[in-house]
Amino acid sequence: MKKTLILLLLMATGVSLQAQNLSPYTIYNAKGKEISYSKMMATLSKQDIILFGELHNSALAHWLQVEVTKELATKRALQLGAEMLEADDQNAVNLYLSDSIDQKGLDTLARLWPNYTTDYAPLVNYAKENKLEFIATNIPRRYARLVNKGGFEALDTLPAIEKSYVAPLPIAFDAELPTYKSILEMMGEHGTPSLVKAQASKDATMAHFILKNYKTGKLFIHYNGAFHSDYYEGIGWYLKRQSPTLNYSTISTVTQADITKLNAEHIGKADFILVIDEDVTTTY
Repeated sequence: MKKTLILLLLMATGVSLQAQNLSPYTIYNAKGKEISYSKMMATLSKQDIILFGELHNSALAHWLQVEVTKELATKRALQLGAEMLEADDQNAVNLYLSDSIDQKGLDTLARLWPNYTTDYAPLVNYAKENKLEFIATNIPRRYARLVNKGGFEALDTLPAIEKSYVAPLPIAFDAELPTYKSILEMMGEHGTPSLVKAQASKDATMAHFILKNYKTGKLFIHYNGAFHSDYYEGIGWYLKRQSPTLNYSTISTVTQADITKLNAEHIGKADFILVIDEDVTTTY
């Protein structure tokens, strides 16, 4: 009888703890099946290049980027890179990584995003502390604006030094990619072919600088907005077009009211879909 009472108490306690074990996120695979963090990490550790697609204002996604990076660093030699730093800021980034300038100097020399301090500085500082490369991969925004106004042809007029901050010309482009077509749909009357090409100039340039800096045997983790790599398009399309034999994995970040099941619209977005409770705080 005594043993039965103890067993019942343990079972009741377990149920209570399970009910209180609130998790702010769940991970799913491309088919919508829930998987463990450890299983995701086991797969990521075997790749050549990872595209970690984030929601720019997700505090939890930024925290996980750091945690994933730290754990992968225990298994592989890493290279890091990000959309949030533009190619012509690389010299400033390198000066910061080598302790030649401080954070104030980096802020002066580079065009940092408004949320850099809270959301991206932890990644750059991790690279600095561990003597890792951090590659500024994005096209300078002024050149993306040129494409938005005049198409890819507008880049032909740039001096050679400025062209070095952009993917090699002419930039390949497939207007039929679903993610690019969706831009036109989302923008409505404001959507133009040149706007889509401006998006493609970012994707192509990020892919170019990832591959230009990638070193065989290392694992390159790239942090970017999820839209740039969802459905294996965007950056991924350019990467596979240029280097189809490398091993790639993608992560996408979404929010849902109910994280216990992946919503149908998110199935197939990436190899791993990070579903965050929509009540979790954001950084802006």
